[in-house]
Amino acid sequence: MKDKKLSIRISEADLQKIHAKAAKSKLNFTQYVTKACLGRQIFVVEGLDEVLRHQKAIGRNLNQLTTLANMGRVTCVNLTELTEAVAAVNHSLSSLLERKRWSDGNG
Repeated sequence: MKDKKLSIRISEADLQKIHAKAAKSKLNFTQYVTKACLGRQIFVVEGLDEVLRHQKAIGRNLNQLTTLANMGRVTCVNLTELTEAVAAVNHSLSSLLERKRWSDGNG
């Protein structure tokens, strides 16, 4: 339960930087400041939205195939295309994470 209010004095420039970082991390201001003050790591991986969109599309296709198979309307499926799509998403994700690691100086 959030029942306490914190008040601090801060420069306008620093406040704007914090708001920008919160927006970039897709957290609201309170969530961002709380995590940062408690020493929790906040990861922002550029390009992750696109990878997740592809991953969700693959999941939907797999669910549709599973439904058709359970209905008995499909008995044999060639999953080559699906397997290639999963491999491409995994490669994209690995590349994003590797770039993130190098940009953070951890590589």
